[in-house]
Amino acid sequence: MKHRIVDSPIGPLTLVVTDGGALAALYMKDQLHGPTPDADLGERDDTVAPDAARQLAEYFAGTRTAFDLALDPDGTDFQRRVWEALRDIPYGATETYGHLAVRIGSPRGTRAVGAATGRNPISIIVPCHRLVGSTGDLTGYAGGLTRKRWLLDLESGAVLV
Repeated sequence: MKHRIVDSPIGPLTLVVTDGGALAALYMKDQLHGPTPDADLGERDDTVAPDAARQLAEYFAGTRTAFDLALDPDGTDFQRRVWEALRDIPYGATETYGHLAVRIGSPRGTRAVGAATGRNPISIIVPCHRLVGSTGDLTGYAGGLTRKRWLLDLESGAVLV
């Protein structure tokens, strides 16, 4: 594994890649469920993940609405199902945790979907910020609600880029 840090409008982002070059994680500063201080993210190499860095820059510039990257997040089968379903939520749209639970075949699994979403190791690219509460209100986001609001505003065109 190796990692690099890229600047973004929501603070520095740490990209972690596998030895095969797939993106394993994207962490924000002070993210809940982020790496512990003693976590081994591998050697820092600011040349790895050039496609991820470029696509993130395009996303933040408002010119990219979908990511096309090899991903290799570490999680349970259920978590991976949730994370894959998150990628189906269109840019600029939101979906409730409950609706996503129904969509993946776990209609009583709203809380489990929320827990899996909170553990999403590839924020932004796997767009967990697009999940909202049953009333449409913003609820939990490992990167913080201020970042969640900013990302949703970017996608709605409310952020001037």
